[in-house]
Amino acid sequence: PYYVDMNQNLFLQASLHSSDQNLTVFVDTCVASPNSSDFRTLVYELSKSGCASDSTYAVFPSPRRDVARFGFNSFSFMNRFPSVFLQCELVVCRYHDYSSRCYQGCVSRFKRNADS
Repeated sequence: PYYVDMNQNLFLQASLHSSDQNLTVFVDTCVASPNSSDFRTLVYELSKSGCASDSTYAVFPSPRRDVARFGFNSFSFMNRFPSVFLQCELVVCRYHDYSSRCYQGCVSRFKRNADS
């Protein structure tokens, strides 16, 4: 566990451990939950499809392509739960493959019109 005060800035780093030097990593989606085994019932969305859902969520420059850095302000679930658990989905892509998900950044999906 990592203990923080409310509204404290949290900085996180995800590292890819691979012998392949031609890979890069991208943080796609992050959600938080008061329950470590249930990320569906009561969740708070920090980011989705590479887009910030929380105003304090930010992606930071990384010194290496196999490291993704991001952060947000700490929060609680209505002061009723003592812990907050984080679950993030990461995407691994070929470095310099600009058609890959890693290079698309924020992807907001729009509903299509159902007209004929």
